[in-house]
Amino acid sequence: MSKNLTVLSYNESLLRESDVDLLKGPYWLNDTIISFYFEYLETELFKGQSFLLFVSPEVTQCIKVSPQRELRVFLDPLVSTARRDFIFFALNDNELTESSGGSHWSLLVFSRPEKMTFHYDSSHGVNELQAVELAEKILRYFSLPVQGRFEQMPCLQQNNGYDCGVHVLCNTEQLASYACHYGRIKGCPKLSYSAVMEKRWEILDIIQRLKMKHR
Repeated sequence: MSKNLTVLSYNESLLRESDVDLLKGPYWLNDTIISFYFEYLETELFKGQSFLLFVSPEVTQCIKVSPQRELRVFLDPLVSTARRDFIFFALNDNELTESSGGSHWSLLVFSRPEKMTFHYDSSHGVNELQAVELAEKILRYFSLPVQGRFEQMPCLQQNNGYDCGVHVLCNTEQLASYACHYGRIKGCPKLSYSAVMEKRWEILDIIQRLKMKHR
């Protein structure tokens, strides 16, 4: 029986061989890989941009399944340290409260300047109900009206059954960069197909570089 060795310990993320192997083939990305890349975006690529917040799949799941009155437990520690103008949630269709899993990822973005939530789903409509419910919770948390504050955004669609997580990571990075430059989400161009195709290998290169750096 082979050992599932640790490849990289990075802030709150611990990547094992089985996690990294998901990037190498036509496989669905798990919570661990998405959490790692969200951490990388916050601590490396968008370092110092405290108005951006990248919420891990685990925390997003807790928010999704918790009653409104308990949202402060999860969100207060994240938003109290800085004004968070743009918040990115990696959303899964998992309905269970006790475990990670599910079968599809999409991205929900809260924009404080626009007073809106935007949903990017690479398999159009699959996560819409999940996204609407989460968006309403987030809007209420920020004391904003719910009506008319959710928009399903046109975005590049996946052409297979396993790249939804890659689309989430690509959309998150592109939207965050756009928000840094223009102070809004709406108007950001769609992803290019090549960006999605290259992302797995790009993340593998990042892992290797961080592994060498943290030796």
